[in-house]
Amino acid sequence: MLFRTAIAAVRAARPAVSQSMSRNMSALAGAALRNSAAAPKLSARLGQVRGVKTLDFAGTSETVWERSDFPREKLAQLFKNDTMAVLGYGTQGMAQSLNMRDNGLNVIVGVRENGASWKQAIADGWVPGKTLFSMEAAAEKGTVISFLLSDAGQKDAWPLIAPYVTKGKTLFFSHGFGVVFHHQTGIVPPKDVDVILAAPKGSGYTVRSLFLEGRGINSSVAIYQDVSGKARERAFGMGVAIGSGYLYETTFEKEVYSDLTGERGVLMGAIQGFFQAQYEVLRAAGHSPSEAFNETVEEATQSLYPLIGAKGMDWMYANCSTTARRGALDWAPEFYKCSKPVFQRLYESVANGTESQRSITENGRPDYRERFEAELKEIRESEMWRAGVTVRSLRPENQK
Repeated sequence: MLFRTAIAAVRAARPAVSQSMSRNMSALAGAALRNSAAAPKLSARLGQVRGVKTLDFAGTSETVWERSDFPREKLAQLFKNDTMAVLGYGTQGMAQSLNMRDNGLNVIVGVRENGASWKQAIADGWVPGKTLFSMEAAAEKGTVISFLLSDAGQKDAWPLIAPYVTKGKTLFFSHGFGVVFHHQTGIVPPKDVDVILAAPKGSGYTVRSLFLEGRGINSSVAIYQDVSGKARERAFGMGVAIGSGYLYETTFEKEVYSDLTGERGVLMGAIQGFFQAQYEVLRAAGHSPSEAFNETVEEATQSLYPLIGAKGMDWMYANCSTTARRGALDWAPEFYKCSKPVFQRLYESVANGTESQRSITENGRPDYRERFEAELKEIRESEMWRAGVTVRSLRPENQK
């Protein structure tokens, strides 16, 4: 019951979204990530007039901030004396820098000169020597330093950047990994700067595409150090500036623990594990690849998951066949009992630093890219996902 009412509160805080927008999300992602020109028009057409509010999350009152609490005029005033230096131009760096630029802020980008990200930044309108610099130069010029490299990249780059994180500046993160696991990363911010976080709950592609649709992603906000006395307001302002639709407050530590647990669990790791297990059982029982994939992945992702996201699990149970309903209700406790100990073990592995150390070690290997591609190849060339290529080609939107 508590879980269900918490979900209802989360849905209540979401920006309104049409079904057509939801269907078109993935199609928009690639192009929309860089399409700055569309932002003002779409934002004006689809923006909401809502504000800070206290919501009941399954019996616990929490305050939620929304984009309307920080209109462009307020952002301009809040950051009028700032230069936002975005270090890193991966999907988050790209999306956040473009969104802040579209929100009228003074933004510069710092990346390795003449690398792939440098070239992409130029293609996106950043000008070398004016708005595009080396990471060190951008960090020196910036008053708000957005440290948006990968976790392993932050560890390697911190000795180069730290000398420019000087008194009175703001150090901004979108993930608390580097600071929380400082004993592994060496990232210890100086005591005379504000240290804040706004963590979008989705990929950079989603951050950008939702911004262009005039909506905005949900994000968590945290304050690690408040030297100026204004860190909290600036943290929420940054959250809106980078493209958030609504924001809730947490801590650096809780953001990291929940994030690492989620992506290893039901967001990606557990999903792949469950998909693979059911698919293999069906295949071993003589079901064809197309049938096994449809009953395992396709129906879930194309039909049920969007409805669960929009309406909740209880609605899904109430709006399926009586046979499906009875079976799902009976077997849910079995999966709960077998999976909860795995999640408990996972959370402990996150909290004790095992997961962070493995991430740093593996992602910092010289042959990381080759090893990663080998792991992806194993998934990509598995029968289940090869069958999925054919199944996806049969979707109406993929018919030519």
